[in-house]
Amino acid sequence: MAEKRWRTSGGSWEKLKPQSRRMRKEPTEAEAILWKNLRRKGLDGMKFRRQHPIGRFIVDFYCPPAKLVVEADGEIHNDTLEADRERQGILEAQGYRVIRFSNSQITGNIDLVLEGIKRYLQEA
Repeated sequence: MAEKRWRTSGGSWEKLKPQSRRMRKEPTEAEAILWKNLRRKGLDGMKFRRQHPIGRFIVDFYCPPAKLVVEADGEIHNDTLEADRERQGILEAQGYRVIRFSNSQITGNIDLVLEGIKRYLQEA
C-alpha cells in the first residue's frame, strides 16, 4: 500500500513551502520549547509536525492521527483576533481540532500546556 502523503495543492504548496521551511529554521522561543517536547513522538507516542501546511494555512504544530492543530500565539495575535477566528473556523469546518496557547503560557508553564494537549489527544 502506498504511503499516504500530507500535501497541499500544487500551487499553494509552491508558495507555502519556502515560508514553512523558513519558519522551521527560525522558531520563536515558545515554538522551540514546545517542539522540544513534541518531537520524536515525545508526547504520548504521538507524531507531530511543525510549521505544517494545511490548505492555504501554515499551522504551528499538527498531529495527523488526531487531526489536532496546536497554535502558539505570540503578541501579534492580539491584533489578529478576527483573522485567527476565521482561520480556526475554516480548519474546524474541515474536521481539524484547534487548540491555542499563548507564548507566555508555553514559556511559563510547559507542563500545564502539555497536559492540555494530552487531554485533546485522549479525546481523539
